[in-house]
Amino acid sequence: MSSFKITAIGEILYDIYPDKKRLGGAPFNFIYHVWKIIETTNFISSVGSDENGNEIIAHLSSIGFNTSYISIDKDHPTGTVHIKLRKDKTPQFTISPMCSYDYITLNDKIKQLVEKETDLLYFGTLSQRFITTRNTTQSLLSKKIKYFCDLNLRHNFFSKEIIRSALSSSNLVKVSYDELKIINRFIYDGIVSENILIQKLINDFEIDLFCVTLGADGALLASQNEINKYSVKINYPVDTVGAGDAYAAILCLGYLYGFQIAEINKLANEFAAEICIISGALPESDSIYTKYKNIFSGL
Repeated sequence: MSSFKITAIGEILYDIYPDKKRLGGAPFNFIYHVWKIIETTNFISSVGSDENGNEIIAHLSSIGFNTSYISIDKDHPTGTVHIKLRKDKTPQFTISPMCSYDYITLNDKIKQLVEKETDLLYFGTLSQRFITTRNTTQSLLSKKIKYFCDLNLRHNFFSKEIIRSALSSSNLVKVSYDELKIINRFIYDGIVSENILIQKLINDFEIDLFCVTLGADGALLASQNEINKYSVKINYPVDTVGAGDAYAAILCLGYLYGFQIAEINKLANEFAAEICIISGALPESDSIYTKYKNIFSGL
């Protein structure tokens, strides 16, 4: 098996529901799925020296997930996001400020990982809301590797500079439909019509694949020469938290392994749909991964 080495940087946190808490954070959800499918992954993050942080490290160690690049922050708490589900099972987020993942500090170990042991680096924008992690992330964006940005424009934790840097650095970009409208406003002052916006972004920023997720309507995936739209009907969604991160995992693997756009979009939508019919962003059973492990093994 020709396996790619994929690294993610950003937040790991607890999603706090009214009746439970679950591990989450878009970069962690993404890399967890990729790890379950191809195994060759690393994750750069930080947790607090507190009960939540200790619990996270102990759990990840117990399942064999590499915690070598997750630092322990003695000054800031482990991240949390309080979640309330709307009637349609989509989440409403309340994100805690000034958490450990805001203070991911660059060191030689991280530099070496990205320069020598990474084929693709996944990053987002939420963890760049504070200057420490922003500087660390942006210092890693000029290596001779592939880059995947999942913009995740939450609340007001972003700026024109962060968006432009992300687009300029990335081979692969994923946004929601609402985030696409924000990009239009921030980059083009909102004057570019929707029917040419995606192609303009692809051309202006030299992006290989650009994905727009459309909620219940699936996703649109585009390259310079092709565009594909696909959706999966979900009759009884339980919780859509993490569906986009599941989509991103298959999108990333399909891109690296050279799958056709239509096949990538179909597989990514199918996997995201499976996450929508479980509670939380991550499955309790590994059986959900069997199909995708079979697809990407032996390539």
